Amino acid sequence: MTRKILTLLAATTCLAGPAAAQEDDTLKIGVLLTLSGPAAVLGEMARDGFQQAADEIGEIGGMKTEIIIVDDEQKPDIAANKARELVERDGADIVVGPIFSNIAGAIVKPVTDAGAIVISPNAGPSNLAGAECNKAFFSVSYQNDQNHEVMGAYAKEQGFKNVFLIAPNYQAGQDSLAGFKHSYDGGLAGEVFTQLGQLDFSAELAQIAAAQPDAVFAFMPGGMGVNLVKQYRQAGLETIPFLSAFTVDESTLPAQQDAAVGFFSGTNWTPDLDNEANKAFVEGFEAKFGKVPASYAAHGYDAAKLIDAAVRAAGGTADKDALIAALETADFPSVRGDFAFGPNHFPVQDFYLAEVKKREDGQFATSVVKAIFDDYADTYASQCQMK
Repeated sequence: MTRKILTLLAATTCLAGPAAAQEDDTLKIGVLLTLSGPAAVLGEMARDGFQQAADEIGEIGGMKTEIIIVDDEQKPDIAANKARELVERDGADIVVGPIFSNIAGAIVKPVTDAGAIVISPNAGPSNLAGAECNKAFFSVSYQNDQNHEVMGAYAKEQGFKNVFLIAPNYQAGQDSLAGFKHSYDGGLAGEVFTQLGQLDFSAELAQIAAAQPDAVFAFMPGGMGVNLVKQYRQAGLETIPFLSAFTVDESTLPAQQDAAVGFFSGTNWTPDLDNEANKAFVEGFEAKFGKVPASYAAHGYDAAKLIDAAVRAAGGTADKDALIAALETADFPSVRGDFAFGPNHFPVQDFYLAEVKKREDGQFATSVVKAIFDDYADTYASQCQMK
């Protein structure tokens, strides 16, 4: 699927053709996510979470709502062109996306220069949290480093002296290892950047086996994580603690299954997070889509709830400055419980150590072990001079 247009009234209807001329009272939202290729499951999760919330709300912000869903194909040049089309041709007020940080780098400027707002349900690159922060860019998820900082803090707490690090070589991969090392001050048995999209890790696993580290820390989202975890078990390395973020989660667990049980991850959300909004979200998602939601879905859900609250508070979308101000202070029931934006438009929130478990119903999910950071703001906010 490359393009889908939804109009929300009391219910949602699919329209087959291009968008019709729009009325002034229509809220138009472009949803730009990776919906094809090995990483499609991540974008699908975000899309489904957003759609679940949109269906619950009906008219987002009290306005007739048009949602245009497009596939960025995980290609920055294609994403930039589609982002421009969403704003300049389709008149999108808000673009929700993307999943990958290199895509964020390609779309934020064209979208915001054209007068629209970007709300990221996943990507949180360090430059946009710091020196290149943008008043029309909001991350409803986290700054990329933060979940990895959780695992760095845990590794330090456990007294690991020699950790092997592995991540794909792109912005989020670089941020992930920087985040881990921000909280961990022990030694490194190795530090490897792989090709983005790599699926065969035999060479890297041989390095790990030879190094015999105290633990391995990995950031490998999507299909990369599926293969790494399976190959890690097949290589007989499970006696070496496996620490990660976005590598064992609800997007990868249906494929990893027992191979991931007992592995740890750092996260800002799990399906069993104990608050009423989250319980309702997870129950509704599983009933609607027949699978356990991942954090991508949780952030997509929160993005729709955020937009709804902000548009209502701003009285519509005509005054972009008023809408931005309303987004900064929007009060909505987040699935994470406590949630607020910091001065750089990135969340201040809690972070947890989670463990993969097999539920009684046979499904696999992450579960909170303990809180690591409370009301935690990212380390780049001080570099942000919002303009």
